[in-house]
Amino acid sequence: MGRAWKFGDDIDTDVIIQGKYLVINDAEELAKHVFENVRPEFASSVRSGDYIVAGENFGCGSSREHAPLALKATGIKAVIAKSYARIFFRNAINIGLRVVECRETDRIDDGDNVDIDYKRGVVVNKTKGEEYPINPIPDFLNKIVEYGGLVEFGRSMVSR
Repeated sequence: MGRAWKFGDDIDTDVIIQGKYLVINDAEELAKHVFENVRPEFASSVRSGDYIVAGENFGCGSSREHAPLALKATGIKAVIAKSYARIFFRNAINIGLRVVECRETDRIDDGDNVDIDYKRGVVVNKTKGEEYPINPIPDFLNKIVEYGGLVEFGRSMVSR
């Protein structure tokens, strides 16, 4: 279980990590600046195992990988959103950041204690005693995330 950090619709990649930080290639350093303009406390308060919860079109904007890299480096367990910008979704999978679609994110409040039960296909809201269905992710995409990203997944295929 982890804390839900709640965001709205159309959270673009420049909100996740500002353009001025795109010269930084170290994910740990990028993580110090995540959501800096909209939730200045986020980077210093987020804990490993927490979740980002958002509305529609999460990750819209640029195609740069800095946004999912910075999020992953904060230690969040996954992003739970109603929908994603397609390039963000794929970039997240490619770097090993778990992203799930859940149409009922409006029922999750900031600070709720949540987790994802992948076997049952639900987000569990322990705070409210509720569960919300998630859209299943294809097995091959889950494998990529489990290996830590596309590069590691590819390496595992070569070493077989």
